[in-house]
Amino acid sequence: MSTASANPPPDPPGATAGLSSSAEQGQQAAHATRAFRGLRGEIPRWRAVLFGVMCIVLAAGAWWLLTAGNPEERVLSPSIVPSPAETFASFPSLWFERALTRNTWASLRRVILGFGLAVVVGVPVGVLCGCFPSINAFFAPLTIMGRNIPVAALIPLTFSLFGIGEFQKIMFIFVACVAFIVMDSATAIRDVSDRYVDTAYTLGASRRQIVLKVLVPLALPSIFNSLRVLFGLAFGYIMLAELVKFGGTSGGLGDIINTSSRRGLQTHILLVLMIIPLVALAIDRLLFWVQRELFPHQYHSRGILHAVVRAALRAWEDLKSLFIKPAVCLDTPGATGGLSASAEQGQQAAHATQQAAHASQQATHATPPSDTSG
Repeated sequence: MSTASANPPPDPPGATAGLSSSAEQGQQAAHATRAFRGLRGEIPRWRAVLFGVMCIVLAAGAWWLLTAGNPEERVLSPSIVPSPAETFASFPSLWFERALTRNTWASLRRVILGFGLAVVVGVPVGVLCGCFPSINAFFAPLTIMGRNIPVAALIPLTFSLFGIGEFQKIMFIFVACVAFIVMDSATAIRDVSDRYVDTAYTLGASRRQIVLKVLVPLALPSIFNSLRVLFGLAFGYIMLAELVKFGGTSGGLGDIINTSSRRGLQTHILLVLMIIPLVALAIDRLLFWVQRELFPHQYHSRGILHAVVRAALRAWEDLKSLFIKPAVCLDTPGATGGLSASAEQGQQAAHATQQAAHASQQATHATPPSDTSG
């Protein structure tokens, strides 16, 4: 075979430059098309705010047009949908006569107690389900039924089990949320990569250390994000639980809606329906700030709460070391060797935990999760 046939002729001058220029132009055109169509793209913050304001203005304008004019000439009569002016004019009576602040706090307190109880029970059970398949199989029928049963169907069940008082409303939130918390916590544990567990096992960590020092810390950001979203759903569930008012206690926002519906006060219903999303949004933003400050490596925040938690844990370890000391008998043969072996295993476990945490920080530093509050 000749040399000329073995070696291909060189490219003409400028061919490579022309090819790269064409590829670059194609990429720019594709990027411009995708940005214009908005398919899986990103927009500036100011544009997102502008579009949100436009949506609110259009909705308010449609509301005003449908309820403008005399009551006889309106598209929608005042008994169905009052006008914006009529709705906001009734706000003083809602605030003073209907005890808006007291009822809002009553609903919020019930959600906090019921959801807090669900977190205390659901997160540990979910961690165990994510770590041990046998435990997950044991709780699977309850969690599947709890996630798929209609929430409204739980009302008569909680009435028969817990009565019609304050305790029933708290337990209603607990029963409605605990199955979701268990399954989301188990999913977050299972989503942790096996390489962290293998590294900890290789360096001598025990199963308990892997669960508490590796799996739980790595899954905690996902668990907290799921809890933040579920809290917003729980705030909506409480309206169902407040169908029945017991004695002279505050009925909550749900009681205001039910009473206003019976009395024909549509203006109060519309105002409460505006207040509920505003309160839920404020709580969600507060929880998201807590989430950012607890996990600075994922959200690139200052980590104020993270530093506070670490300082509190160090203080607890120092305080515990003052009262709890390892009992070691130095006169017993082999005591020194056992002590050194235990210390070496502890150092290996701590080193494994540090390596796993460092690897998780590197893995999540490049792609921080987005806010899923919607």
